[in-house]
Order: sequence, then C-alpha cells, then structure tokens
Amino acid sequence: MRYDVAYDRAQEFLGALAPIAEAAGVNLAIENVWNKFLLSPLEMRRIIDDVGSDRIGVYFDIGNIMLYGYPEHWIDILGGRIHRIHLKDFDRSIGGLRGFVDIGHGDVDWEAVGAALNRAAYRGPLTAEVFPSESERADLPAYVKKVGSQVVGVLARIERGAVAGA
Repeated sequence: MRYDVAYDRAQEFLGALAPIAEAAGVNLAIENVWNKFLLSPLEMRRIIDDVGSDRIGVYFDIGNIMLYGYPEHWIDILGGRIHRIHLKDFDRSIGGLRGFVDIGHGDVDWEAVGAALNRAAYRGPLTAEVFPSESERADLPAYVKKVGSQVVGVLARIERGAVAGA
C-alpha cells in the first residue's frame, strides 16, 4: 500500500486505540522496525503527537535505527515519547540482518546515546534484544552471562555519556 495511505491508517488506528489504552491504564508503543515506515524521527514524533495521548509512545530500538540514522538524534527528537528501549548494536560495515552484533561491539555511540537519554530524562527499562546462535542456545546460562556482561559494559558507557552530556 502507498506510504500516505499506510500513515493515515496507522494514525486512525492509534487514535482509536488511545482511549482504550487510557481506560486500561496501559501504554502502547510503536517500535521502529525495518518495514520502510516512519523512517525519520520527525515522522515518528508527528504521528505520536497527532494522536494526542500520553499512552501512545515509542518502543525505541537503538540497533534498528543504525541502518538509516543515529539513535542519539532520534532520542533527542522523540524525548518523553519514548516508553521503552531495546539495547541492540549494529555494525554498518556488515549491514543487513547479519549487521546485528553483540551489544557494545558495533557502531552505536553509546556515550552519545547516554547523553541523549539524559537530556530526554529517560528512566525506563533498557531491554537487551539479542539473537543467540545455535551454539549459544545450547548453553543458555553461559549466553545469558555473556549478554549480562555486555549490558553492564554498555551501561557504563551510557552513564559516562549521560554525565559528560549533563
């Protein structure tokens, strides 16, 4: 379907869901995925603002943005509209689905992300979204420990960026 039609339908659907989310006391968050829709933070901000409900926001995926943008720019523009965040890393030199690499081993500027999160006053969850290989799935406890270590390392870089960007 054409982009403008998809946008109008998404906006209509979100508008219809907003009162339901408000009545239920839940947040609904749109994730930035590789579906060739909402390709700029300005569009994402506009569709959220046009709905006009604090219950409709963004599930921001740091790694997904790396293909065509900079996470720190998106965070600055989306600000308080961000309800949740996926921690994920991406290596632009690889690209495509294989470009998703271990957290902290790609091209994300985690210090810049930390400074932007600080400016946005984001205090919500940071969820690691990872893709274990077959061998890693065979020993999940070891894999979870590995991911935990990566997240701790990235959180230290985010904190450094938040303090430096304060």
